Amino acid sequence: MTEPRDGLPGGWAWDEATLRAAAHRVAELAADHIVRLPDGPVFRPVPVELAERWRTEKWAADGAGIGQLLAELERDVLPFPFGNGHPRFHAWVNSPPDRAAVLLDLLASAANPSCAGGNHAALHIERMVIRWLADMVGLPATAGGLLLSGGSLATVTALAAARETHAPFDVRADGLAGGVPLTVYAGREAHSAVTKAVELLGIGRRNVRLVGSDGGRRLDAGLLDRALADAGPRPEHPIAVVATAGTTSTGVIDPLDEIADVCARHDVWLHVDGAYGAPAILTERFRGDLAGLARADSVAIDPHKWLYVPVDAGALLVRDPARLRDAFSLIPPYLRVEHDPDGVSDAPWVSEYGPEQTRPFRALRVWAALKSTGRDGYRRLIDRDLDLAGRLAARVRAHPSLELDAAGLSVVCFHYRGPREPGRVQPDGAQSDRVQSDIARRVQLSGHSFLTTTELGGRTVLRACFINPLTTDADVDALVGLVTAIGGTRPERGAPHQ
Repeated sequence: MTEPRDGLPGGWAWDEATLRAAAHRVAELAADHIVRLPDGPVFRPVPVELAERWRTEKWAADGAGIGQLLAELERDVLPFPFGNGHPRFHAWVNSPPDRAAVLLDLLASAANPSCAGGNHAALHIERMVIRWLADMVGLPATAGGLLLSGGSLATVTALAAARETHAPFDVRADGLAGGVPLTVYAGREAHSAVTKAVELLGIGRRNVRLVGSDGGRRLDAGLLDRALADAGPRPEHPIAVVATAGTTSTGVIDPLDEIADVCARHDVWLHVDGAYGAPAILTERFRGDLAGLARADSVAIDPHKWLYVPVDAGALLVRDPARLRDAFSLIPPYLRVEHDPDGVSDAPWVSEYGPEQTRPFRALRVWAALKSTGRDGYRRLIDRDLDLAGRLAARVRAHPSLELDAAGLSVVCFHYRGPREPGRVQPDGAQSDRVQSDIARRVQLSGHSFLTTTELGGRTVLRACFINPLTTDADVDALVGLVTAIGGTRPERGAPHQ
């Protein structure tokens, strides 16, 4: 047994018995939280008094003991989660955490390696999971990439590589001042991460060209082709197209193969935002729609979405990883090492391929989830989520007070219109928008279920997304019952409920 080290603060003074007891208690709290979560409310706001105490609490000179830390955690933190672990949380694209990944993630923190590079296990695990994900979407064995915080940083990283590859001047040396404007093309339902990325990269949001949609809300490949052809005579230079494999609002998949043809014809980088939808390629239902992922120059996937990995765990996959290195490699003298399989570093450092220098051991939580679930396991889980979305869409179609607006992948958008009775005025326009927003808020605060709203065609609609293996048919039916019950208690003309 290790002896206590007198005079050291906090956990540094713990002996072995204290450490082991604390570890067991933390594991018990984590298990209790996961197991008991379905029996509690989906969501409840942090009490104003507690938020005020946190806002004003000063950092004490003396450290607190582990007993106090865990007591505060159990009393003040765990009872007020975001809600995404609950089976009746149907909002945004936030999954519950895979249990194996939750437990093994403690070991990643215990090891605490810097994953910038080197010949240690964390880097080999990261390369392995990147290879697994690249193979899942059909990229060649020579593809590479890295784990990042999520789709937003993956988009920045991918477009930086596109900028370095296709800009007609040396961006890294000279910057963008004085050069021809660079442009990026995307669909009208592209994620806001695209705009954020071009702002951060200095390209500027005025140089994002939003391409119109076809009848299915997909980026229209014909319009894209014409837009890129028309860009030729203008003083600007297209560098990339961003297609989406599962839009956040409606789950729509852009026509990836057609878009890949257009990008090849005009020699621009094709980045596919598959942060949400790419794992659906494992299912028979969407394998064909997502086959075009294999033709992309880069693909973003968020394992912390439809692969149920605890956040944060994003991945960027790149057909030619050398393009990332061209965009990011910068090696100071103190990090120069020989590439020696028997030595300190067996490959170029991962930090040469992206913007992060100090990188956490994200790969362990991803590996734990992928390894414990397996490809067929994910196919079954994702198919189940798709079934739940199909069930909600069918219930909405059949209900006289509801109307279906869109359904794609595991996303369903609908609105409450009220029963069609003689003399009853249906809410419309701004009045209908208020109705849907009010219903969503009351569902959220009910603690029973949780959905959100989105905007389609200038209208506010309700939106539910299913990415939880523990959600049941009964949970879907309960959501329909709750929405219609709340809608039915509203005043006749759809005015906001008081």
